Amino acid sequence: MKLIFEMGAPGRGCDLIPPCTTPEVTIKVPMRKKALHLPEVSETELSRHYTDLAKQTHGVNDGFYPLGSCTMKYNPKINDAASLLPGFTNIHPLQDTKDVQGCLEVLSSIEEALCEITGMQACTLQPAAGAHGEFTGLLLIKAWHESRGDSKRTKIIVPDSAHGTNPASAAMADFDVINIPSDEHGCVDLEALKAAVGDDTAGLMLTNPNTVGLFDPNIAEITRIVHDAGGLCYYDGANLNAVMGITRPGDMGFDVMHLNLHKTFSTPHGGGGPGSGPVACKDFLTPFLPGLRIDKQTDGTFTAKTAAHAIGNVRSFSSNFLVVVRAFCYILTLGREGIPEAATTAVLNANYMMHKLTGHYRMAYDHTCMHEFVMTLEQEKHERNVSALDIAKALLDHGIHPPTMYFPLIVHEALMIEPTETESRETLDEAVQIFLDVLTESQAHPEKMHEYPFETPVRRLDEVGAARKPVVRYISWEMTPTSIG
Repeated sequence: MKLIFEMGAPGRGCDLIPPCTTPEVTIKVPMRKKALHLPEVSETELSRHYTDLAKQTHGVNDGFYPLGSCTMKYNPKINDAASLLPGFTNIHPLQDTKDVQGCLEVLSSIEEALCEITGMQACTLQPAAGAHGEFTGLLLIKAWHESRGDSKRTKIIVPDSAHGTNPASAAMADFDVINIPSDEHGCVDLEALKAAVGDDTAGLMLTNPNTVGLFDPNIAEITRIVHDAGGLCYYDGANLNAVMGITRPGDMGFDVMHLNLHKTFSTPHGGGGPGSGPVACKDFLTPFLPGLRIDKQTDGTFTAKTAAHAIGNVRSFSSNFLVVVRAFCYILTLGREGIPEAATTAVLNANYMMHKLTGHYRMAYDHTCMHEFVMTLEQEKHERNVSALDIAKALLDHGIHPPTMYFPLIVHEALMIEPTETESRETLDEAVQIFLDVLTESQAHPEKMHEYPFETPVRRLDEVGAARKPVVRYISWEMTPTSIG
């Protein structure tokens, strides 16, 4: 299809934007040396262009989307309807708190709900994403140690099965990262952990269930070992889908954690946003929380103020507010009974698919999983030169979005599958059959697998080149790099 810059003709336009009602300001020293090059298209051309783009993408409305560790699941439309209410969309973050009492009530109410779900005592909604939440939680750990004059605690322990953002967040918070191996069962090696902790341990970052879809049976022992060494325990809540309403990180011994509202509580994400990564913590970390702390007064009104020893804002204003509204709507819809039901159904669906595929595909860890499981194509790669990438590309021609590839790193030729709780048994059966058909074809015609996909708008791309040398802007014949301000 054509780029929008290649459509239209000079002079074309549309009247989608109302006339400006604010005073115009002219920049005294213009920086741009040439007029800005923008497409000139009619409303019809504009509409058709973005419709064509939508047809070339794959979302949960198009078909099965088992993207492990990302949780691409159905987002009920009532969430969007609630977030579009004028009382939520027509506010300004600098308004006086007396004028936004309803919004403050939403923020306070979801903080209370998230604390109940996680077993924590306080929460901040400021972080804009999961990794942002990790960074915030680590700053809380740093602030707490520093408040006690314990400056020697410079190390964060991170298992080798962690999300890649864990060590990155620890490094950004100026900690030294200590990597420890997993045991043969895919969980934390307790002896390696005991050897790693010491008087320089600031804390541990742990994803549970972990990235191979397993709940660590030694979770209470893990937090005890870290606490006995004087460190704090950080819980990566990206995989909370499997345990919400069933068990709580705070009860496992964790001191601080983040949640992904855009994963666990259905708000749509992908393509860079939107997201929200609230951080919940125990009481002793509350004084360090960033942003405004919302308090409910005896008369039912709400006030907002900064915590006593806040680490400072980690973003502007309170939160990605409309994402929070969507998530709160989802929590209210599910309620106390629906939240654990969603978790147990997610676990059931994952184990159902894993059981159906076991004996055909090789499981990285062949025992009961949580909300996701990992298969390995290492033997197929060695024997027939069929890789995880080949299988994933073939799935595209069957209307299935590929699962996560080559992650976690501790599993070679990995495919991570998360069916989510919102998929029916019929959909799971259809998906299983497609996985089996693709595997059968790879055994009969392994060389053909390198050519997939055949039916998608674009076929195999130079993904390495795109990652290392991305081109993120369009330069027409009218433009040269020197003409761009």
